Amino acid sequence: MAAVPLPMFQMQLAFAIGLAGIYFGWRGAMARMTGFYDLSGAFKSLVIGIISGAFAAAAIDALILISIRNEELNIIEVSFIALLIAMAESAFTLFLLGRPKTVGLRASAPYGWTLGLGIGSMRAAYLNVRLFDDQTWGVTGFEPINILVAFLITITACLGHAMIAAWQGSRIVENQRGRTFFTSSLARVLLILGTVFAVFNPLLLLLVAPAIPLFWDKSQKEWLADGLTPSAKQAYRRTVRGSSRHADAAAKRKRGQRVNDEE
Repeated sequence: MAAVPLPMFQMQLAFAIGLAGIYFGWRGAMARMTGFYDLSGAFKSLVIGIISGAFAAAAIDALILISIRNEELNIIEVSFIALLIAMAESAFTLFLLGRPKTVGLRASAPYGWTLGLGIGSMRAAYLNVRLFDDQTWGVTGFEPINILVAFLITITACLGHAMIAAWQGSRIVENQRGRTFFTSSLARVLLILGTVFAVFNPLLLLLVAPAIPLFWDKSQKEWLADGLTPSAKQAYRRTVRGSSRHADAAAKRKRGQRVNDEE
């Protein structure tokens, strides 16, 4: 990343918000996978995602975001660079999730989820730094509204990359690797461009953010469960449904009145 004149606190907050996406993505999905998959492997995929995501985020920052800020490239050239980066990410994901050991465990989908969380967190962290830098664009700077936008970018980047990689993993288990490369590359292009453009105009995040709730149920109930045996898949789906029921019951529960011990 090029030198950014940000105070240390703002830089730390930008990265903290980016890393918070891992927590939300893990709690929202992987916590339910306990007992169904080896989560130590999922953690390794998360670390690999963070490391590889940092390199990809630096490339996007230098080749796309800075070029847009300096008005050096048009939309076609920016899209082509985004496509090259997306294809590299898709190929790397196919290699990592398609290893014989991972496929043998039928864990490609959950490992893909955590890999995507790591990649997305670093992507968001870099974008958040640029968002807090008032030299990036007219609307950027360390303002309350931009802190909110940083959270939205983080959630979109982390969950978006997690869903794409989990879908790739689920197709790998079904021996459909070739199909996933082109479809996931296209999805990653849209995610890259949507989150980068959001730094310059937060409303452009609406180009990709609606896909998160649209595919959330499918990713939780189908893609992450594709590697399970039929009986384990039924148990996992009961766990997902049970978690939703417990959350609804807790929200609707009425607190009773405290009873005075002296009465």
